[in-house]
Amino acid sequence: MKRRDRNGEIWDFEQEMSSISSRDGVILGLDGGTTSTVCICMPLMSFSQKLPEPLPILARAIAGCSNHNSVGETAARETLEQVMAEVLTKSNSNRSAVRAVCLAVSGVNHPTDQQRILDWLRDIFPKHVKLFVQNDAVAALASGTMGKLHGCVLIAGTGTISYGFTEDGREARAAGAGPVLGDWGSGYGIAAQALTAVVRAHDGRGPQTALTSSILDILNLSSPDELIGWTYADPSWARIAALVPLVVSCAEAGDQVANQILHDSVKDLAESVKAVVRRLGLCGEDGMDPFPLVMVGGVLEANKRWDIGNEVIKRICESYPGVHPVRPKVEPAVGAALLAWTFLKKESEAKPAT
Repeated sequence: MKRRDRNGEIWDFEQEMSSISSRDGVILGLDGGTTSTVCICMPLMSFSQKLPEPLPILARAIAGCSNHNSVGETAARETLEQVMAEVLTKSNSNRSAVRAVCLAVSGVNHPTDQQRILDWLRDIFPKHVKLFVQNDAVAALASGTMGKLHGCVLIAGTGTISYGFTEDGREARAAGAGPVLGDWGSGYGIAAQALTAVVRAHDGRGPQTALTSSILDILNLSSPDELIGWTYADPSWARIAALVPLVVSCAEAGDQVANQILHDSVKDLAESVKAVVRRLGLCGEDGMDPFPLVMVGGVLEANKRWDIGNEVIKRICESYPGVHPVRPKVEPAVGAALLAWTFLKKESEAKPAT
């Protein structure tokens, strides 16, 4: 790909990126969620200079779900191997050129999860490659803080989790236990409550709602009775979470049931953030200290008049006025790569001078 530099000179961007990767090595950052897995390849940049803007991304690849709790360990590994191999091919690199990998995936909830994945990664990459495994929420936080682990992140997409770090390395999380254990602020939770409301209205156990006609129309069903077959034919979280825009539309049109679902979701999301802030003391003793709150996920994006993200921020500000909402300028996979770069930088700085 030919581009012009600031002086108008024509240069080959892809060739230049290839030479960077082969000369200095590359870093892989992976963001593995319940819906998809994204991997980016970034050149290893100098530790003595500020990060360039924009960041020089060599290649990007995307694959399916890599949460082992959703698809099983074998399928998750196959997905991760596939996406890493693809991004290395796209960047004209190979495993020997890799200096570090940060794999941030949902479902990493315990040190045993981390160790299992680390053992597997060590079978794939040469010994010189530094390997880091994190929950996907950590990469999402880094995408808003450009690699610095401080503050709190709220993810609300298909699933939801709040995760926080103090500057001295303490960490805490809330929610993120999946739909069975009550992540009701997530896309899945919102949509599942809407489906339940339709069934309850049909049974006479709940109020009538515009959700009934909206959901039946979009699913091409003729009766709420058919929702049972539709739901259990493929109960994947992402498939059900895709109904969230309908819930928002019904709420904007004045449907009380849809509005109550969204209000309850805002409360749940805000409470998960506040739980992390309290446990870590991010707000200081007087509750007024500033801290970043990184907001990630489709549920938190602006939705016309009913803006779930803004409502969550308002609710958190009532308790912690020092909160500083951040909408990331880079995706979580880039955040994972920045984490790897930050870890490498700390290791470099810790080495005694020769």
